[in-house]
Amino acid sequence: MAHRYRVYPTGEQSVFMLERHCADARYVWNLAVEQFNWGRAGRSAPGPAQRQKQLAQARQEFEWLAAGSSSVQQQALRDFDRAAGSFFSGTHRQPTWRRKFLDEGFCVRDSRVEILNHKWARVFVPKLGVVKFRLSRPLPAGKLGMARITCKAGRLHVAFPAPQPPVPAAPGREGRPVGIGRGVKITLALSDGTLLRAPIMRSGEQKKLVRLQRQLARCRKGSVRRGKVKARIARLHARVADRRRDWIEKTTTRITATYGVVAVERLATRNMVRAPKPKPDPDYEGHYLPNGRAAKAVLNKGIYANCWGVIAQRLDHKMSASGTALIEVPAAFSSLECRQCGHSAKENRKSQAEFQCVNCGHADHADLQAANTILARATAPALTSGPEATPAPAGVLAQARRPDDAQAA
Repeated sequence: MAHRYRVYPTGEQSVFMLERHCADARYVWNLAVEQFNWGRAGRSAPGPAQRQKQLAQARQEFEWLAAGSSSVQQQALRDFDRAAGSFFSGTHRQPTWRRKFLDEGFCVRDSRVEILNHKWARVFVPKLGVVKFRLSRPLPAGKLGMARITCKAGRLHVAFPAPQPPVPAAPGREGRPVGIGRGVKITLALSDGTLLRAPIMRSGEQKKLVRLQRQLARCRKGSVRRGKVKARIARLHARVADRRRDWIEKTTTRITATYGVVAVERLATRNMVRAPKPKPDPDYEGHYLPNGRAAKAVLNKGIYANCWGVIAQRLDHKMSASGTALIEVPAAFSSLECRQCGHSAKENRKSQAEFQCVNCGHADHADLQAANTILARATAPALTSGPEATPAPAGVLAQARRPDDAQAA
């Protein structure tokens, strides 16, 4: 994890070098991506040492590149080398392009921080000097090491890496299990009956967003007015994202402090939000049949808004640091299986919130039923793994993740 703080540069600092550092890091990174893609196609491409040598030669040839910070540009290449190594090891995706206004940021090696008072501190940035940031939380203990400065929605932040601290245990946490189901209408459903909903955009913010989007549609592309409207829309979305991020941190901390064993579904969220493939019309060449793309887009928006992946990731981090267990179980038919008789069928799910087994008549809230199914799969073999399936042997469905395993991953 990292400790992040809001940076407040002066006007000259923001225009002169911070944005310039972001542009240089993005430019160098994208050149490395282009060389990487060239090499992935079976052709020879430069390695890490050769890329650093090419950067030194380019700085001697181009004055505009030499005007930037060499340490920032070199660190961008080191970051790319680390990302490429993670891709080849199978733990991360292939490095992709960084886009202007969206993926802005750079790293400062051997960061130097000076604390001014209990509210403010300063960090040294190459070729710029010291920049103030707000001490919204204590700095990480020990040597700070590298700092990363990011710019998004017109706001600058500096982040220092730090280990995840353990979460203090609440009374009765030891061995207390809970199953968690993630949904679109209800973000988290706990097997003990708790229903949690992530913050959404308020009605006033929704009206303001509609007004700004209409205003954006009337702006001429490339105009100064259009840029200002886009910045206002970005700030509105950033405000909602901040509330959602704060809710995730507080909720995952409370769950980690309350329960000793947490069971969640093993969900491939990135695959679940893919757009459906087009369906060619066999009767008319060049035409396509309806494929439910609009409905899938609404579902994908709900999945993104509820942050399924971030919740599971933060639970993994905090429970690993606290010495508690996070268990991942298969998600297949968890919302259709009856925990009373084990019958699994589509007819069991009457609606988004209503569950009633057609075999035994057991009725419950659909999300709470799924959460209890997840908990049962983690602590005992599930009765079924799908419609008309045979009982699974013990230990097949549950996959426990010990804290040591999570740290190794």
